[in-house]
Amino acid sequence: MNYNYLRYFSVLAQLEHYTLAAARLGISQPSLSSAIHQLEEELGDVRLFEKVGRNIRLTEEGRYYQEKVDAALKELNEASITLRDSRTSAPVIIRLGVVSGTLDSTVAKEILSHIRQNSRIRFRLTESSAEELMDLVREEKLDMAIVDTTNRDRSLHFRRLGQANFCVALPEAHPLCQFAVLTPQQIAREPQIVFNYDIENSFGQWASGAPVEEQIVCTVNTAGAARSLVAEGVGICVMSEKCALPRPGVVFRPIENWHQAFYMCILYDKWLEPPVWGFVESLVKRLRNAQ
Repeated sequence: MNYNYLRYFSVLAQLEHYTLAAARLGISQPSLSSAIHQLEEELGDVRLFEKVGRNIRLTEEGRYYQEKVDAALKELNEASITLRDSRTSAPVIIRLGVVSGTLDSTVAKEILSHIRQNSRIRFRLTESSAEELMDLVREEKLDMAIVDTTNRDRSLHFRRLGQANFCVALPEAHPLCQFAVLTPQQIAREPQIVFNYDIENSFGQWASGAPVEEQIVCTVNTAGAARSLVAEGVGICVMSEKCALPRPGVVFRPIENWHQAFYMCILYDKWLEPPVWGFVESLVKRLRNAQ
């Protein structure tokens, strides 16, 4: 059913005069006549108007239809006003993905800054592996993601943000605490608490020698959980230095010549609402300046 035909009918039913109705609607009289004729055909050749001399008037069917159409148009108009008005106050959800264990104070400060600047903004954070986050960006379930790897998928766009040095969190009584700096070879065979992403070849790559069989005893999603497990002696954990916050029972030691690069991942040709795009640009700038 053509919405305009219903609107034309409503005005014509009110005025019962083609010339006056066409003038009010801003269309030609032939266009109005054609629209009413097509509407009557769609209704099964029901006659909505009848001629009375040079004028017209509603038929009994027309009066019944006018009541229903006017009620429907009123509801549609009210719904349109509600949606238009709510547009200025509805929350804007920014869906941000972050590689597990790398959410730090720099990102948190940018989130806080945007919340303070715009009360409509809400954040939905997802921690996962880089591959899963990139899949979520492709599926448009995330607006953006901070990842630690790139690929050749041309549907995705990557902007380098910088890099972070790594350290290892140790129980305070661990023998490795005696060393000021640790090598990958020293930690490769220790029981590992790892973040929730694939590190299948990581220690072999770090050690630059024969592949080492890791002893992964637990996976976690947050650095806080990892520090708590380390404090209880469950194992050691490799993490970004930015996540090395003081924790009773935990000692942090840097890892020799090892760091992690980070990238902002977004979908090519994806339109983002201005507040969302503004957050992307501000976050990229803040993270680059923090290096």
